[in-house]
Amino acid sequence: MQVSKNSVVSISFELSDTAGKLLEKSEQPISYLHGGYDGIFPTVEEALEGVAEGGSVAVTLDPENAFGEFDEELVRVEPRDVFPTDEIEVGMQFQAGAEGSDEDMIFTITDITADKVVIDGNHPLAGQTLLFKCTVESVRPASAEEIAHGHAHGEHGHHH
Repeated sequence: MQVSKNSVVSISFELSDTAGKLLEKSEQPISYLHGGYDGIFPTVEEALEGVAEGGSVAVTLDPENAFGEFDEELVRVEPRDVFPTDEIEVGMQFQAGAEGSDEDMIFTITDITADKVVIDGNHPLAGQTLLFKCTVESVRPASAEEIAHGHAHGEHGHHH
């Protein structure tokens, strides 16, 4: 079977930077519902259209098509006393509301001083051009329930 709209696609992947440094590699195949359901980068989904089981693709993702451009406004300096005293360290992540929004974002602590903490709401790979290589491990027709929910269920997918 070939990758097409409303098929559940399982892929193994590697994500590298433009210098070839491996940033992430799938331990187990990941599955997504193909056909515009936002389960994978649209550029990757486009490249996978029509690929048969066992086929591979490599896609260069510019920041706009991956994790976005780096946004200076997402870097904030907060007073040290709003954080628990001994429980924070650089690299720690937490969820918090974005200014002027009802949505929560993931912030990463990037610096700590005696009276200030620098937090960054950008994705760690924001602003980077990335190389996404993947192999199609399996393709199957999606169930009516998966299509209705807009994502894959079961093995390697989402469980309810």
